[in-house]
Amino acid sequence: MDATLKLWVMVVVVGALNYLSRLSFIAFFARRSMPPLLARSLKFVPAAMLTALVVPMIASPSTGADGAATLRIAAALVAAVVALATRNGIATIVVGMATLWTLQALR
Repeated sequence: MDATLKLWVMVVVVGALNYLSRLSFIAFFARRSMPPLLARSLKFVPAAMLTALVVPMIASPSTGADGAATLRIAAALVAAVVALATRNGIATIVVGMATLWTLQALR
């Protein structure tokens, strides 16, 4: 089997497994009530997923210019302060990105 075919087989298998895992959860609770603890826990999934995606991008050492990781960390700290003060996701993103771009322009 050549490499291209192996790649496509793997993409299809992983996609099917992902689909079936999500479908099983939906099908299981289609006619049942969800336990209160599980329902409460699921409210934290989006924040946990976003954190899992963003933190490695902020804290990883940069492959390009020196000090880029420091700038990302500084912008993330400013964004965290805005998030705690305003509880507004859009404001947090706007201020964090504006801070990062300003720090990069000043460097």
